[in-house]
Amino acid sequence: MKLSVIIPVYNENTTIEKVLNIINEVAIDKEIIVIDDGSDDGTREMLQKINLNGLKTVFHEKNRGKGAAIRTGLTYVTGDIVLIQDADLEYDPNEYPRLIQPIVEGKANVVYGSRFLRPLNSHNIYYHFVLGVKLLNLLTYLLYGVKTTDEATCYKVFKAEVIKNIDLKCEGFEFCPEITAKVCKKGYTIYEVPTPYIGRHYHEGKKINWRDGITAIYTLIKYRFTD
Repeated sequence: MKLSVIIPVYNENTTIEKVLNIINEVAIDKEIIVIDDGSDDGTREMLQKINLNGLKTVFHEKNRGKGAAIRTGLTYVTGDIVLIQDADLEYDPNEYPRLIQPIVEGKANVVYGSRFLRPLNSHNIYYHFVLGVKLLNLLTYLLYGVKTTDEATCYKVFKAEVIKNIDLKCEGFEFCPEITAKVCKKGYTIYEVPTPYIGRHYHEGKKINWRDGITAIYTLIKYRFTD
């Protein structure tokens, strides 16, 4: 089965080339779809010079948000499985074989890579961020009856036909709660696989903040009662 890796990128000139090189070395049939979301720090120019087999690079003329970049990326997917990868180095692409295995074996249609199933291999997670994730997990259970340990993980993997048939509206970081809400409403089980994580600090370029947590809560509630 062919894997489509979607990478939304915004101002990641210190990490994007290394991430792409690591992904390129993973021994899986794959395509890499990079959406530069209006970067102005040299990332765009760097991407224009990178030439890897199976790499597709798309440029937004202005910054629209992570969700908008993912929606653009989905229009270029030709693989059987879709995986979301951030452009920083917080998540390790060498985990791809384990992440896609439940789908390849027919055990799942949706897989989340959980940072909290194997906590000894997760580092630099802010305490308030952990509390926020726990709250989102609780809301997911109360609103949709689905138990998760890491609703907010970047590593979300889908059968292509599943995510392509979901009408996404997201523009920013609300991609995560929106896709969670909509796959739950369609009756899919979220299969979790432990994944290591080394978080960035804010001075290193980490972008998500407490406001995005508020938006995530609102998004989970909104899509419980609307489409």
